[in-house]
Amino acid sequence: MELKQYLEQTANQVDALIYRYFGSACDDLGRASAHLLLAGGKRLRPALLLLAADAVNRGSSSDVMPAALALELTHSFTLIHDDIMDGDTVRRGVPTVHTRWDEPTAILAGDVLFATAFEFICLADVPDNAKVRATSLLARTCVEICEGQHLDMSFEKRDDVSEGEYFKMVEKKTGALYAAAAGIGSILASGNPSFTEALYHFGQGIGMAFQIQDDLIDLLAPPEVSGKDQGSDIREGKKTLVYLKAREKGLDLAQYRGDISPDQIRGIVAKLEELGVIAEVRQTAEDLVRTGIQRISILPDSEEKDLLVQMGEHFIRRSY
Repeated sequence: MELKQYLEQTANQVDALIYRYFGSACDDLGRASAHLLLAGGKRLRPALLLLAADAVNRGSSSDVMPAALALELTHSFTLIHDDIMDGDTVRRGVPTVHTRWDEPTAILAGDVLFATAFEFICLADVPDNAKVRATSLLARTCVEICEGQHLDMSFEKRDDVSEGEYFKMVEKKTGALYAAAAGIGSILASGNPSFTEALYHFGQGIGMAFQIQDDLIDLLAPPEVSGKDQGSDIREGKKTLVYLKAREKGLDLAQYRGDISPDQIRGIVAKLEELGVIAEVRQTAEDLVRTGIQRISILPDSEEKDLLVQMGEHFIRRSY
């Protein structure tokens, strides 16, 4: 099976569960909680969890499907709270939760999803000791996501952010949930500790690469491809890896903060290409994926292992 087909199939399964459990909410808080879930999404984290489970114990994915949904609920909870902190008004083509309702309702909606995620982990048809370990991992991951978001926000007020700090932020804010998806999939499928550790670090690496690729997409992809304003990170002065590597080479992107035209964006991209910044950033993402793929070389050969490799490569080749 090709990765695209697998992801579509998995997204349909996750969407069916979302509609079953969240599609008929009859009060404002229920509808607010379901709002972003029902707006669609790639469902990459559930797919990673299911692939990891089948890679260590083929056929186990059907038993852990509720846990796959738990990862999507966790992701949606983080998006609702991020949108409040960032003041964003649109997400997945629909108004953000705090825009459609209000901030207190949105905070509570995020909290509902956060709590419900743990309930769904417990619905997996696996031994209780595996559920305890998986729940513990998800709880620790949620703390890391909060720490990563706080680091990201603190960078806005600083001009001395280092690459090491950037990687720590990305590892926590984005890498942690992908790591948890792969690790929880293995735990619930009774994967041995070495498989679980390998999958956890694989997820962490490709998750970090996913974020770095997002930074490149923001800079390079036109709005009709990415669905976002091109160069918004530069306009907002975000301390991305592109920003940090440009600074190393003597180009301060902070000077372009504020309103910049599409022509100026093209000029900035040309400068960054000339300095080798874009090539270096792209290589960093590729190295993270390559290291992750090496980690899972200990898994037995299978179609699911091949799909995991394809997923890692997809994360750095995608254009939106």
